Amino acid sequence: MNDLQAPPAGMGELPKRVISGLVMALVAIAATILGGWPFIIVWTFAALCVAYEWQTIVHGSAAVAPKALAMLAVLSGVTAVVAGPVALLVLPLLLALAAGAIAPADRRIVTVTGALYAAGLAAAVLLCRSSGFDGAVVIFWLFAVVWGTDTFAYFTGRSLGGPKLWPRVSPKKTWSGAIGGLAGGVILGCLVLTVLGASVGGLQLLLSIAFSVLTQAGDLFESALKRRFGVKDAGHLIPGHGGFMDRLDGFIFAIIFAAMVGVARAGVAGVPKGLLGMS
Repeated sequence: MNDLQAPPAGMGELPKRVISGLVMALVAIAATILGGWPFIIVWTFAALCVAYEWQTIVHGSAAVAPKALAMLAVLSGVTAVVAGPVALLVLPLLLALAAGAIAPADRRIVTVTGALYAAGLAAAVLLCRSSGFDGAVVIFWLFAVVWGTDTFAYFTGRSLGGPKLWPRVSPKKTWSGAIGGLAGGVILGCLVLTVLGASVGGLQLLLSIAFSVLTQAGDLFESALKRRFGVKDAGHLIPGHGGFMDRLDGFIFAIIFAAMVGVARAGVAGVPKGLLGMS
């Protein structure tokens, strides 16, 4: 997600932002409803773009090998989830380490991190959508928390202002926006669960809070990365919005955490049930 509390784009950019934002939301919603291969294709493409954009930020436009290895890490993560053998999940790690091995010494850790970041997105989102209707509920729940956090943080921050959250990394973000985003994201997430017929207990409330906090942490994380390498936008693939990293930073943190919790509670094959508290 872009820094929502940045100054508004000019009027010439606004129609592009609105149209591209609506298209992305509709594609994400449709893919979630359809599941199966449409969902796999959409999110594999998104994760490949994230891998490419990260390595471009770190190494520049001419660095082919780190990009290729990071994108192979994404594809291997997708293959591991779709094909089934859990042992295949070691391949993204090996490919990420290979990308780091050929990077300059001062950029090895960030190169490996980027490859795992993108591969983690691909694997996590497929694991969370892995079982019919329950998987769709989990994805819509995450969408609600992430999008709600994003939107409420923007409007609360603009309305109330106040002390800055982390001015060195993101000068426009405020504590009021962070708190408003947390409240709005949690309420919207729990509302979506209720509408979709899922129970909202202590686990779901705590997870909604964690997803919202991680959404904001992911946004700050990407802002810090871009500031470190002197980049304004992660890419230019999305008209009016920058790159896929700019739109998915908070969602990536939240979905990876969700998959980890689901696996811990119900195993690789039962991630949605683990998150929804089902036996």
